[in-house]
Amino acid sequence: MAKVYFIGAGPGDPELITLKGKRLLKDADVVIYAGSLVNKALLEGLKAVIYDSASMTLDDVIRVMEKTIREDRNVARLHTGDPALYGAISEQIERLMALGINYEVIPGVSSGLAGAAILGQELTIPEISQTVIFTRMAGKTPVPETESLSGLAQHRATMVIFLSVGMIETLRDELLKGYPEYTPVVVVQRATWPEQKIVRGTLHDIAGKVKEAGISKTALIYVGEAMKASEESLGKTSLLYDKAFTHEYRRGSE
Repeated sequence: MAKVYFIGAGPGDPELITLKGKRLLKDADVVIYAGSLVNKALLEGLKAVIYDSASMTLDDVIRVMEKTIREDRNVARLHTGDPALYGAISEQIERLMALGINYEVIPGVSSGLAGAAILGQELTIPEISQTVIFTRMAGKTPVPETESLSGLAQHRATMVIFLSVGMIETLRDELLKGYPEYTPVVVVQRATWPEQKIVRGTLHDIAGKVKEAGISKTALIYVGEAMKASEESLGKTSLLYDKAFTHEYRRGSE
């Protein structure tokens, strides 16, 4: 039975798509991909009819999907990163459910995690931060009042902020309502692409550094004390590998 596959393309590096995603992409009859956000190297050599969704409306996308499925052919809907994060798949899935069309979501590597990998950075450090907040600032798409950046900042957890670098000064002001002024901040633009940029600073100076670097879009903002770990030793270790820690697979020393 024909199906629509929502596939996470990963952050940009074409080798960061899953094996399953690559196989389904190769076998698809129609591919609808997310414009300039998806590396076009993933489209090379495909047998499919290819659509760039940058110029399409939701109605256009669903129309192509429905026509293809009714012809008993498969659709690959290729989204950047992981489709579960800011992938706009929910609105498509609602339409497909109403039409009785089968679908499946294939996870991908989120740019939020790819950026951390580029930095050689763990986002959860024992005794410093055990919580990661993925969020964005309100722009054309509003954010619930209960999820304001200033409110989330009160937790002082590690924060990964998407789709907001163009409002870096406002973002800084909102974060300062919860985080100390010299909290580490790292901005990663175009993570895993050849032209990626990395800017490090603190809430005190990051806005100026971002503007100096010419970064105004397609960037992630990492905030929190844990972000020091990729530059200095924090001296924090997990119990899991502590020689005195006993667990199911190992008896610890006295």
